[in-house]
Amino acid sequence: MTTALELCFAVDKYLSGRRVDVVLQRNLRNHTRFRIHRLVQAGLVQVDGTVVSIDRRVYPGQQIRIRLVEPPDKLLRAAPLPVRVLFEDRWLVAIDKPAGQIVHPAAVDRADTVVNALQCHLDGDAAVRGLLRPGIVHRLDRDTSGVLITTKHHLAHRNLSISFQQRRITKTYLALVEGHLARDNVTIDTPIGRVCDPDSNLMSAQPDAISPRSASTEFTVVRRLSGCSLVEARPLTGRLHQIRVHLAAIGHPILGERFYGPHGQIREDRHGRRLADSTAEHSAPPLARQALHASSLEFDHPITEQAISIEAPLADDLQRALTAAGGG
Repeated sequence: MTTALELCFAVDKYLSGRRVDVVLQRNLRNHTRFRIHRLVQAGLVQVDGTVVSIDRRVYPGQQIRIRLVEPPDKLLRAAPLPVRVLFEDRWLVAIDKPAGQIVHPAAVDRADTVVNALQCHLDGDAAVRGLLRPGIVHRLDRDTSGVLITTKHHLAHRNLSISFQQRRITKTYLALVEGHLARDNVTIDTPIGRVCDPDSNLMSAQPDAISPRSASTEFTVVRRLSGCSLVEARPLTGRLHQIRVHLAAIGHPILGERFYGPHGQIREDRHGRRLADSTAEHSAPPLARQALHASSLEFDHPITEQAISIEAPLADDLQRALTAAGGG
């Protein structure tokens, strides 16, 4: 940084009695604890106008002021990738995630993920690069498109994470599935665990699944089409691949699904080895990815408590498949 930036933070109630460096790190998520310690030890941190040491504990009502004379040292690589913003305010940013993009870098350092794109987006509005860091509170599979909500502020991140954990977020998906469901409305309450294979990270709703956990999904048929159906899915729990596994378990895999075939059949393993025939039993439009789209999120704002509803239009490739199947 060429000039020092002064910032002031109020102490939130849930951080009452914590050390000043802990509170600062919650607010400055791209700064490591080591970097914050250096700033405190250099006399650049004050509480209510008084310079403090690293062991100072802080409480609600107090103000922490810091002079940032050193840049963040835990930066995500910012990538100027397209970001379609659906909703944004001081605390949140929701985007329409495209299919084919992963949410967060995993073992391999890469700069083409959602968080890299969001870091670039946040840097465009921040006083300095890296002042804000996108907070991930839920995920979508690489090939699932649609609404993804992230946070800009630590308190919003905490409160929204709690809302997800307590199932106070209404998530709605649209899926094109093979064939026609027997009923227009069905709830699947089948536990989901890992497939019975120690080398696999795929999931299963079969009786031999490893470490199964309760899982519940509501399905509503929106339209019956040629060889397939448009289905609305509302997961009531948050298991990995839940919608995909539950639909496959009842004999109606999602169109374009690589892994989960009808009634517990595994079509392909994570190494790309084909284990079973992946050809759909019913005539339906071909797709290059699973036809699953996160169409909406409804929740109470984590700070203002205002009711929020965010929607993403059906992705272009799914709209084309829908049209090809006679769905208009």
